[in-house]
Parts: sequence; structure tokens; C-alpha cells
Amino acid sequence: MDSPIRQLDIVGLGISQTPVFTEETQRCIAAADYVIGSARQLALLSVEEKPQQQQWIELPKLSELKALIDELASDKSVVVLASGDPLFYGIGRWFKQHFAEAFEQGRLRFHPAVSSIQAACHRLGLSLQDTDVLSLHGRPLAKLRTQLKANRTLAILTDEQSNPVALAQECINAGFGDSRITVCERLGYDDEQCRSFSAKELVDGRVGNKGEFDPLHVTIIEVKGLGGVLPSFPGFADALFETGAEPGKGMISKREVRLCILSYLEPNNDDVIWDIGAGCGGVAVELAYWNEKAKVYAIEHHSERLKYLAINRERFGVVSNMNIVEGRAPACLTDLPKPTKVFIGGSDGALPELLAQCWELLPVGGILVASAVIQSTKDQLNDFAELLASSNDSGLSTHAVIESTEVAVKRGQMVAGELVDGKLVDGKLVYQSKYPVTVFQYKKFQFKKAAK
Repeated sequence: MDSPIRQLDIVGLGISQTPVFTEETQRCIAAADYVIGSARQLALLSVEEKPQQQQWIELPKLSELKALIDELASDKSVVVLASGDPLFYGIGRWFKQHFAEAFEQGRLRFHPAVSSIQAACHRLGLSLQDTDVLSLHGRPLAKLRTQLKANRTLAILTDEQSNPVALAQECINAGFGDSRITVCERLGYDDEQCRSFSAKELVDGRVGNKGEFDPLHVTIIEVKGLGGVLPSFPGFADALFETGAEPGKGMISKREVRLCILSYLEPNNDDVIWDIGAGCGGVAVELAYWNEKAKVYAIEHHSERLKYLAINRERFGVVSNMNIVEGRAPACLTDLPKPTKVFIGGSDGALPELLAQCWELLPVGGILVASAVIQSTKDQLNDFAELLASSNDSGLSTHAVIESTEVAVKRGQMVAGELVDGKLVDGKLVYQSKYPVTVFQYKKFQFKKAAK
């Protein structure tokens, strides 16, 4: 339960060199017993207008802020200064999470201001609704790879690692070397400037190096080029995955089977998804790529597969929402967050135990998916389906809805014909059968028992 809060106001300062306050925020600041902000933020306030009883406190580390607010705001009014807009990649979300009860009671209020992203879009005449925002501040640069799509406009909050030159290199690597990159520096200050370059110009060093740009900047990328390096639609080509074997082969679920598995899992943004026996990451990587707010746990214990699992995680940029768990299931599952969806692609002989344990852990609405190639594994999945079906008839409040599909694929491949006068003619398209794969979906539901 939150500590009692008298009044807590989070005030956005916008981006201007001199903050422009509304009448409401002026009243909040004037009436506050305490004003908390960084040294730079506090310096923006007028010392002459500071009420005599008011105290200014420099913002502590985030780990110490909760205790400070609890102490000060229990019987006094507190204003916290925030850069830009507090609720747009700002400190506002932290306050909402830690003082939710105060917000519900109207004792925590947020006061908006112009953010650097808004200002950059206005400087360039870009509609905000047509611009996708990405924060790479304190996040891996590789995360950009999930967002690079042709004809998309990205507004990016950056840090030293995600400088304009590094962003340009990512664009080129993804086949978008024609992208236009605009760096908006020191927005709101007298010396602000916006400069545009092609990705190639930045990487070739024709416009200087990363040290040329002011640390206070926002980068806009207008993605242009043929692309083709990173996927733009579900169903990654098998050859895109690194497996250590010939491209398209190795320990991954093949594209046609993978699409069936993804469809059966019905992933949502807030899901926690386990991929047990992840192999080189075919399912886990694609799940994480298309569902950036889901948390995917790829569980594998074979050292060689773990190596390529990590390579594919980096290659596709799913570094923020895909976690690699080294270990053997079910022993390694204990410390993981409870799943909402589970896929079992490999079990090392522990399939019946895994099915039972995962089904028990799933919430109502949860989904368990498993695949099988050999007949004995198919029999185990069918036995589990029959067990759940019999439970449906036992009067229990939860029941299972079961679906199953067998995916039998023939892939066409051109083979060489005959040499005639030194030329290859009569090439033929030959279809090669793949092993059929059976996929089961077990979905947990709840129903109300009929009243007697």
C-alpha cells in the first residue's frame, strides 16, 4: 500500500531554454513546500520569486527517490520538475507506478509540456501520428533492427552508443542506405540546429564523426531503400537463421511449421511466453520480433544451439524482449515468471512431465502448444489431449479446447538440366517432401458450474 500523500505535482519543463509555465503550473510551484529537480532544472526557476518557506532539493538517485517523496509529501506539498513531457519517455511513468493510490485519489497530478520529439517533428513538418517513436537511450542499439521498415519514419531518443553514425550503419546493414537521417540538436536553445544527411554520407565520414553532434539531440530517420535483409512480414525465411549448418537447415522449426505454431500461440503484447527446447531460435526469435512488448524466454541446454540462439537474437534485434535461459526443463523453469503461453518444441524425454507442469501453471486463457515429428511423441501429445478431454467431463471448473494440425510440406527446388553446346538447358523444378510435423494446441478455459 502507498504511503499517504498530501499533494504531489509532476511539472514538465518542456524544451525551452527558459521554461514557459501555464497559470496552473505557476500556482503549483508557488504553493509547494518543496521543489525537487536536477541542478540544471532548479537553475531555471526564478530565485526572486521563490516563496520564503519553500525549499529546493536536488533530485537524488532514482533508488532513493521513493523514500524521499514518502517523507516529504506525507504532510507537505511537493513539486517535482521533469524534462520535456513527464509522461512521454519521462519520469512520469515511474511516479504513476509507485504512487498509484495517490493518483486515484487525485493527490498525484501531471502537468504536460512539449517534448523533444514533438519539437523535432514540428521543426521538420512531420505529423506525429505518422511517426513511430523509439527510445534507444540506455538500450541496445540492435533493438533498432526490429523497427527498420521501408517508408517508415522513426523518431529516436538516443545515447552515446546510438549516435547518428551508428544509426546510419544499422540502416545500411539492413539494406536502407538511402535513408535520410536528420539530427535535431539543442532544441529550444538559441543555438539549436537541424541537419540532414544520407545514411551513406554519415558512414563514409563525409560529414564528420559521431563526436561532431551535441549530446542533446533527437534523431529522425526516414527509412528508404530496398531493404530485404530483415523480415517485413511473418514467416522468416529459414536461410535467415544462423544454425551452423547449411543455410535453411539445422535446429529450427521450418517456416511453414513455424507459422502454424505462431498462429496457435495467439501471442499478445503482454504475454510471457516460454519456448522450451528453443534450438537455434526459430520460434522464439520470430515471436519476439513481432511482439516487442511480450517477454519471451528461450530455454535450451545444448551448448552449440545456445551459441546460435544468441547469434540469432542479436541478428534480428530482439535483445530487449527475448531472454535466453540456459538449462534443462523442467528443472530450470522454477525461477522464471509464470507463463501465459508455452511452446514445447523439444523435451529430451520429459514431455509428459512438461505438459502436466506447464498446463498447471497456465492461467485461464493460457495456451500450450507442442509439436512432434516421431510417432511416439505424437502419441504422448494425443494421450495428453485425451486426458484433458476426460477432465472436461469431470465437472472441473476449467476445461481445455484442443486443436491439432499435421503440417506436411513439399518444397520445390530447381535442379540442373543437361549441357547442350556448353549451355545448361531443361532445368526442372523438383518437389522434395519434408517430414510431417504434428502441432497440438491446448487452450485453457473456465466455465461456471450449473446451479443445482
